[in-house]
Amino acid sequence: MSDHKNDPKKDHNQQNASPKTENKAVTLSDVTPERAIKGKKTDIQNPELWEFPMDYPMSIIGHEGEHETLLNEIKLILGSQFPEFDLASIEVKPSKTGRFHSARVNLYLTHAEQVNELYAALDNAKTVRMVL
Repeated sequence: MSDHKNDPKKDHNQQNASPKTENKAVTLSDVTPERAIKGKKTDIQNPELWEFPMDYPMSIIGHEGEHETLLNEIKLILGSQFPEFDLASIEVKPSKTGRFHSARVNLYLTHAEQVNELYAALDNAKTVRMVL
């Protein structure tokens, strides 16, 4: 008969047993950034990290059922802000389920204000769900 007090497996399991955890309340300050957002929500927050001029790929995801309207709205925004941009180069693809569509573009940006204006216009677009 073996004595469980001298069983090394028993001691090892007791040492690795997880202590009972307490539920800790999460406060808003735990999940919010320490510094406030500068400017509008569509403005670049760290312009010193951006190097202009640059190629800037982006995906613009539209709301469900807004395929043609999304494409038209994107063409209006990009055509007005980037007159030399080839609107025929916009690639539109459906999601795996076919519910949503995304438009992929590659823009040539020369300064930070272009980014801010572009994101502000896309934020105001009714057919745009998200920009990546």
